[in-house]
Amino acid sequence: MGMCVDPGVFRWCQALSRSRSYATKTTPIVSPRQALVSPGRYSAQESGCSSDARSCNVIISGANSKVQTVSNYTGSNNTAYVHEDNLLTGKYSARVRRRIAIDCNGRTSEKSLNRLISFLLLILCFTLGCCTINPPQDAVHITAILGESVVFNCHVDFPGEHPVPYVLQWEKKVSEKGQEIPIFIWYESYPTHSGEGYEGRVSRVPPNSTFGAASLNLTDIRESDQGWYECKVVFLNRPPKQHKNGTWFHLDVHAPPRFSVTPEDIIYVNLGDSIILNCQADGTPTPEILWYKDANPVDPSSTVGIFNDGTELRISTIRHEDIGDYTCIARNGEGQVSHTARVIIAGGAVIMVPPTNQTKLEGEKVQFTCEAKAMPGNVTVRWFREGSPVREVAALETRVTIRKDGSLIINPVSADDSGQYTCEVSNGIGEPQSASAYLNIEYPAKVTFTPTIQYLPFRLAGVVQCYIKANPPLQYVTWTKDKRLLEPYQTKDIVIMNNGSLLFTRVNQNHQGRYTCTPYNAQGTQGSSGHMEVLVRKPPAFTVEPDPLYQRKVGESVEMHCDAQEAEGTSKPNIQWQRRDGQPLQKNRVRINNGNITIENLRRSDFGYYQCVASNEVATIVSATQLVIEGTQPHAPYNLSGSATEFSVTLSWMPGYSGGPDYKQDYTIWYREAGVSEWSTIPVTPSGSTQVTINRLSPGTTYEFQVIGKNALGDGMMSKVITIRTL
Repeated sequence: MGMCVDPGVFRWCQALSRSRSYATKTTPIVSPRQALVSPGRYSAQESGCSSDARSCNVIISGANSKVQTVSNYTGSNNTAYVHEDNLLTGKYSARVRRRIAIDCNGRTSEKSLNRLISFLLLILCFTLGCCTINPPQDAVHITAILGESVVFNCHVDFPGEHPVPYVLQWEKKVSEKGQEIPIFIWYESYPTHSGEGYEGRVSRVPPNSTFGAASLNLTDIRESDQGWYECKVVFLNRPPKQHKNGTWFHLDVHAPPRFSVTPEDIIYVNLGDSIILNCQADGTPTPEILWYKDANPVDPSSTVGIFNDGTELRISTIRHEDIGDYTCIARNGEGQVSHTARVIIAGGAVIMVPPTNQTKLEGEKVQFTCEAKAMPGNVTVRWFREGSPVREVAALETRVTIRKDGSLIINPVSADDSGQYTCEVSNGIGEPQSASAYLNIEYPAKVTFTPTIQYLPFRLAGVVQCYIKANPPLQYVTWTKDKRLLEPYQTKDIVIMNNGSLLFTRVNQNHQGRYTCTPYNAQGTQGSSGHMEVLVRKPPAFTVEPDPLYQRKVGESVEMHCDAQEAEGTSKPNIQWQRRDGQPLQKNRVRINNGNITIENLRRSDFGYYQCVASNEVATIVSATQLVIEGTQPHAPYNLSGSATEFSVTLSWMPGYSGGPDYKQDYTIWYREAGVSEWSTIPVTPSGSTQVTINRLSPGTTYEFQVIGKNALGDGMMSKVITIRTL
């Protein structure tokens, strides 16, 4: 067997050398003529102590059995000091410069003891060797459970059955190459040394136990403790060729299963989805993984399979029958654990308790509820006012709160908060659901605006405005003129309008004065308006008015004239042109200059009534004219109406403009059954008639009808659609 430096012994030497500093008492190391130094290879003996115990010889015996007296010093205090140089000779020599203090009475002082043990340790470190050792066939095999304790039973075989000093060392094999690390070192009453990771878990079995004196107790067993252990008993004076004490042990650590990976407790899926349930467990022996669905073993199929040594359950296409509870069980000889995952079809959020309409007084608090359920239940609730997120409405910013339960709180409410509030719920699945409620804020009637000066047009109708806001609706308004209560119902030519304003049907100078208004509703009033100075002035008058009728052909231009003059003491009127039907003017073809309007490149759409509007602070006056465009297809018929029998419908209408006096207009009826895409047509006879009866219809059926005119230039525009149901 080849020899090599034993790293375990070397670390043991270092550890025990460090521990010597903790010795606190004088301890007998040797008695006269007892081996002192080398365990098995070298020994030091006391020899020839004088009667006064003041001198003695120290003899070093080498491995070659030659006795060498290295030196002899006579000291004081019954102590002999020996200086060794070249103590070891031969192939494995080491240079040691140490002093050993030996009490001739067989004891050492604390200082002497520390020096002696240092010397002993160095001898051990440099003289003991090791090689890769294979555990013997009779090694002891032990099985332990994770977290429990175990005793490695190791006996001490003293030479000749006579107890002698020894060092106990326990080592653990940590690699296939045989590297060993010390986990426990003991030597008489010196502090023990525990290896890294074993602190507080290893201890020597008490001497009075039934186990051997070198037995080791290992507690709180971990999975990393599994492996080979060797018990070594080293006698300090053992001959080198004598077989060493010691025993080999192999520890198997068994651990019940414990999960390292499990699926979510609840898994939301849609039909047709694919999922993987992953279940992994650690333990010794390696746990077996089993899968159950609703307490029955999972039966693999074309869509359900178990893979990767049972750790993965895969479902490729979720069906209704795949919904349920899936349980994975991890088991070995030490126990079993289980985990259940519930697979549920996901559902979008549904509003269970929608908000309801509420009426509040201004200044009160309002709360709208919006309770929803969903799978999964991560419901998000958003609130909107008239289509805008409530948090983005500036007027609500400091008064609105959305609670965790989804309810909306506005505190306090103001008059302008009235309107529709909508809650929208979603959990990310499907389309969001929404529900709305109306908030009605009541408050006493109040005046919102008071013009300082108002004008009435002399000899025309005029209005003195009282700008009012009220909820519930306005009930009545009281007026004062020049600090006296005004009784409109007893005054000629004065009427209180529904909005509370005063209407003067024919203004005269007596209507001039200082007015106030006070509105009332069911909640009362918030007070009167400020004073309004009402002045009577003459209105503006037209100096030029447009002709009653302008007739032009398609593509031509038309110019219409208008002008007005202000009365004395008033401002010059502003003149504008507009279509009476409210349609905008085509700016790219229209020019307005000094009250005159010019329309170029006339089209059929320019046909209609136009108004010249002159206004100043006193009044607004209007003069109207008609523009007729000739040479076009007919305009759309209007005022279409009808009556029904069981099998027929009779229609009548007003004709649209025919396109000019030179054009005759005929009509065609378009009709269809409601919900059908194809239209049927019937020409109207006699020619030019504006009434017709459609026969052979089905009873109790809804029909849609349209009328279109036609002249020599082609089809005109369609009328609006009307719906009629037969009897």
